[in-house]
Amino acid sequence: MAEAHQAVAFQFTVTPEGLDFHLSREALRQLYLAGISSWKKRLVRAKNSFLTGVYPASPSSWMVVMMATAGSFYCQVDPSRGMIARIRHCLPESHLLSYKSRTMVSTALFSTGVWLSAVLLFRQALKLLLSYHGWMFEPHGKMSLSTRIWVALMKVLSIRKPLLYSFQTSLPKLPVPSVEATITRYLESVRPLMDDDKYTKMEALAKEFKEKTAPRLQKYLILKSWWTTNYVSDWWEQYIYLRGRSPLMVNSNYYAMDFLYVTPSHIQAARAGNVVHSILLYRRKLDRGEIPPVMALGIVPMCSYQSERMFNTTRIPGKETDTLLHLVDSKHLAVYHKGRFYKVWLYYGGQVLPPRDLELQFQRILDDPSPPQPGEERLAALTAGERVPWAEARARFFSHGKNKVSLDAIERAAFFLTLDEEEHGYIPGREGCMDTYAKSLLHGQCYDRWFDKSFTLVVYKNGKVGANAEHSWADAPIIGHLWEFMLATDKFRLGYTEGGHCLGEPNTLLAPPQRLQWDIPQECRAAIEGSYRLAKALADDVDFCCFQFSDFGKGLIKKCRTSPDAFIQISLQLAHFRDKGCFCLTYEASMTRLFREGRTETVRSCTAESTAFVRSMADPRQTRAERQRLFKLAAEKHQHMYRLAMTGAGIDRHLFCLYVVSRYLGVQSPFLAQVLSEPWRLSTSQTPQQQLKMFDLNKYPDHVSTGGGFGPVADDGYGVSYIIAGENLITFHISSKFSSSETDSKRFGRNIRQAMLDIAELFDKPAEKAGK
Repeated sequence: MAEAHQAVAFQFTVTPEGLDFHLSREALRQLYLAGISSWKKRLVRAKNSFLTGVYPASPSSWMVVMMATAGSFYCQVDPSRGMIARIRHCLPESHLLSYKSRTMVSTALFSTGVWLSAVLLFRQALKLLLSYHGWMFEPHGKMSLSTRIWVALMKVLSIRKPLLYSFQTSLPKLPVPSVEATITRYLESVRPLMDDDKYTKMEALAKEFKEKTAPRLQKYLILKSWWTTNYVSDWWEQYIYLRGRSPLMVNSNYYAMDFLYVTPSHIQAARAGNVVHSILLYRRKLDRGEIPPVMALGIVPMCSYQSERMFNTTRIPGKETDTLLHLVDSKHLAVYHKGRFYKVWLYYGGQVLPPRDLELQFQRILDDPSPPQPGEERLAALTAGERVPWAEARARFFSHGKNKVSLDAIERAAFFLTLDEEEHGYIPGREGCMDTYAKSLLHGQCYDRWFDKSFTLVVYKNGKVGANAEHSWADAPIIGHLWEFMLATDKFRLGYTEGGHCLGEPNTLLAPPQRLQWDIPQECRAAIEGSYRLAKALADDVDFCCFQFSDFGKGLIKKCRTSPDAFIQISLQLAHFRDKGCFCLTYEASMTRLFREGRTETVRSCTAESTAFVRSMADPRQTRAERQRLFKLAAEKHQHMYRLAMTGAGIDRHLFCLYVVSRYLGVQSPFLAQVLSEPWRLSTSQTPQQQLKMFDLNKYPDHVSTGGGFGPVADDGYGVSYIIAGENLITFHISSKFSSSETDSKRFGRNIRQAMLDIAELFDKPAEKAGK
């Protein structure tokens, strides 16, 4: 094929006269342009690394110091108090360096030293300011004098526009809470879940642990916090994620959905072209550090560390523990369609392929009539099953030959793309459409997603998109940030023709996508089939309910003078009590990204205050005023606990790390063993919204996001994710297992809807009852 020959810089043939060389000027030109692009990228990275390193100062401030020092010296005023003269004296005398030249060099060295000292001083001041969290605990709408001063100083020190990693080294370390505070909060959290006898026993275990075992473990933990950036994150990644041997699919990976009401293009290849190009634009900004950090209140930076491994990252299976393979760069994409794998180059002439060229490449894949090779169709089921069989199969069948080359093409790709043959999305009036959409993104066919990749982009036949993300490298808000950029860029920046195609003219001279080749023996196919059967059983057991709550949103909730998150969490407690007739240990994910390399902390949402309110709702003797009072107490308690978690005073990560230390030391602790064995039968998470604010939701209300979700954490429990999109919409994603007689996702969804309405009714909000 003519297109394929362009990828070769030169060819040769053997003739009776000798070797006959044929140079390809176009190929050589592409190699030259790719080299230029690579060097440009390195220079931009070096420049941004320097700018990040000296933040909040800038090169222009160095020039100011330099000119001020030189000007003073010229006016015979020595600001160095003799230091410049001493530096000049130390410089070697040479005919190349006159007295005047040595003076200039000495002035430059002194000015640079002063400037660097000021940079270090400013960074330390910034670190001290970022260690202040009093602003978070102040009443809404009120600000103390100390906080006002703090805000003013923060604005002064961060007046220069920051790059993504400008604040990284200025962020404080996550503090280690005191053992006494952690145990006190733990006992408080389990009190409403235990009867008197169980609680008395737990108190005794906690007291014994606090007095005998904990002091020694705490010392080791404090020591670790001194010499590591974050005392939790490395162990959390290693022991919670990478050492897990159960399937990633459903159990660990999570998903993200498209716009709820809008589909920018219904042409599958066109939507894939725009979306992939948008993602590559984000990656370029990420590589250059040009994405501004997420800021709370517009002045408090969040840690950006997790973004580093968003692209070119794959989880590699191992027998005892997995590892993360992360590459600095990757110039191709791995694509799956109808049981076949392809490699698609993302650059031409050193430039990212434009959307129309990507559309052409994806259309070529869609039009390819070739069948899958033996064993190829369900190959990715190995990533959906248990980790040990996958690790063994990988070592045995994919460590050499064409299988290794093809597997490398997938694992070293920027990310993974599935061109799905199904159609999904929200269809008004069609019951269950969002449930099947969610299940498709969570597990698909169990063999059409590469669950080990940092994320798999899914583009459906009707143009809808979604993603399935691996959890170990980062948490959901990181993917959410990319997802917001991608959706907004696709719709509002790139756009489509009237016919739904990408803008521009395609380059038909592009080499077509490369079909990956496999040689899969019968034993490997048996391993694939074993993983598929296990994954299929797991997927079929997932009971999903995804629904939109549009009776009211955060607009009316705020009029109840409470935070939307607290309102929803208390509603979940009421719904769960009505659903199962009891309370349970509840997990709400909070982030600790106010600290360097921070990830998450747990907010234990089932509190004594929330259970008191729920019981009052079930007691017909309670008055409306009393229920309002109890609700406000529960909401204030929840908000206080959330703030404690965000500021490093949570419970569960501290207890987890104490447990890890105890295992290293060979110390047995009945208290820690009991704590870490307690199941989370209600696991919840809020999806962040409008982190980037690339468009106005009030102006484009139809462009709300649907958020995403995850599988159930406990076999007899619920997983609930929700996104507060706009003023009048909340989308819930509820998961459980069909195999549990105690759970029913649709029933729980109805209970959530009714709980929301019942609580709103207390504050004279919409009181109509939900339909059953």
